[in-house]
Amino acid sequence: MGNLRSVAKAIEHVAGPGDRVLVTDQPQRILSADRVVFPGQGAARDCMAAISEHHLNRAVLDAAHSKPFFGICMGMQVLLGHSDENGGTDLLGLFPGNVTRFPEGQVVNGQRLKIPQMGWNRVSQCNPHPLWEGVGQGSRFYFVHSYYVQPEDPGLVAATTDYGVEFPSVLARDNLFATQFHPEKSAEAGLCLLRNFLDWDI
Repeated sequence: MGNLRSVAKAIEHVAGPGDRVLVTDQPQRILSADRVVFPGQGAARDCMAAISEHHLNRAVLDAAHSKPFFGICMGMQVLLGHSDENGGTDLLGLFPGNVTRFPEGQVVNGQRLKIPQMGWNRVSQCNPHPLWEGVGQGSRFYFVHSYYVQPEDPGLVAATTDYGVEFPSVLARDNLFATQFHPEKSAEAGLCLLRNFLDWDI
């Protein structure tokens, strides 16, 4: 769900001459890929319905376990167990945890924070990772979201961002890296992340 072509175009921009970027909803093509980017946007219930309708549950989970995997926005949120959105929605459950909405009525420096967060914000890296190569601490990335992840395991959190509350904006473990922000909309810092992902040798 979402503008998959914009993600594909950003990856094509940083890909090598021998790389082939394919947008697909076919489980076998996902499982045969060298690496997988899993973007998404929209409501949790609609995203989970689309995943189920295209029979992608198992393919996504298998890819997240077995090959370089990059989740983007809803492609990160649905990896958790449950979302409060739409009155409560069960997700893929790769990681125990919940997805919750930003609190209403937050005021920072005299300004009421709008929900959704829409625009640029700083990302504070928590620990070294190959995908951070060339991406400065505190670099700004582009966000569009009303909900944020709360994984049970704090060791998953690779970066945080402050929007009235400090929330995990990047999760990483083994072969998996997932961002709440949109790297394809985040200028050079976002392209650097995608370039590093294509070079990532796990």
